[in-house]
Amino acid sequence: MANVTRDFFIGLSNNKCLNDQAKKWGFRLGAEKFVAGTNIESVTKVVKDLNRNGISCTIDNLGEYISVKSEATAAKQELIKIIEKIHVEKLDCHISVKLTLLGLDIDRAFCIDNIKEVLDVAKEYNVFVNFDMEDYSHYEQTMEVLHLFKDTYPLIGTVIQSYLYRAADDLEGLEDTRIRLVKGAYKEAESVAYQSKEEIDRNFIQLAKERLLGDAFTSIATHDHHIINELKMFIADKKIDKSKFEFQMLYGFRTEMQYELAEEGYPFCTYIPFGTDWFAYFMRRLAERPQNMNLVLKDVFYTNDDKLKRRPIILGGIALSSALMLLRKRQTRRRKAV
Repeated sequence: MANVTRDFFIGLSNNKCLNDQAKKWGFRLGAEKFVAGTNIESVTKVVKDLNRNGISCTIDNLGEYISVKSEATAAKQELIKIIEKIHVEKLDCHISVKLTLLGLDIDRAFCIDNIKEVLDVAKEYNVFVNFDMEDYSHYEQTMEVLHLFKDTYPLIGTVIQSYLYRAADDLEGLEDTRIRLVKGAYKEAESVAYQSKEEIDRNFIQLAKERLLGDAFTSIATHDHHIINELKMFIADKKIDKSKFEFQMLYGFRTEMQYELAEEGYPFCTYIPFGTDWFAYFMRRLAERPQNMNLVLKDVFYTNDDKLKRRPIILGGIALSSALMLLRKRQTRRRKAV
């Protein structure tokens, strides 16, 4: 059932019609718990609040799979403004960017030019830039761009997904590069990725330990307290310096644990998305952790004092009914196939 639910939400994340409609709906489906507003000012306020509590941040200007040059150019300008904001406000913060946001699906040379402009500004202001990893169809291109720029721009890194068989091999070429280690949020074929949680977790732990014993900085990005506790014991046992790593979680997820880790003295970073193009990101977060749907439904239907909301009931009911109907259809098709 868990895999069916995960596949369902990933399917929704790839639905262009729903993504377009979500921009009109705004945040009425509960996304504000996981997305820090729609503009630079709103996300800056969140970053400042977290910085005051000893937590650093990485900002993701949401958007991907852009197919129009003007939109990619606008996204590039927005990223430059964010970097300038980080510098002016002296924020403890860096940026994360998906290369399809800057036109990777349009034209490689066009995308490279956009990336270089962003990296030039980031280098001027000493701001780290992380190339977010997307689905496997963009994997090779993202790695190629990283290797193209990493010698000229040392303050760049990327993401390694532990569900990919090739993750360990790719890390061998990144011993001197900062990376974020994640489990992986896309549905990938069995030919390229582990499918079971046990295998993905096992590989994540193994890769994390190998990185911690190396020299380069690693962001350990997981909400799994079992993995975190095992790595905390490993860090203590091996006397690993805390300047070599940080724990990282997504904005709005396991917030109490985020503060607890920071209070315990562990370097901690919160991944903060913002922008109007939030739907695909939001659905992938539900795919990773379907329990989050409970939080969303509470936000849609109830006020903070547990009173039933009136205005969003129709919208929420339609959204929920449609979701359940699609889920039932998918389950029926699977049973017939078996």
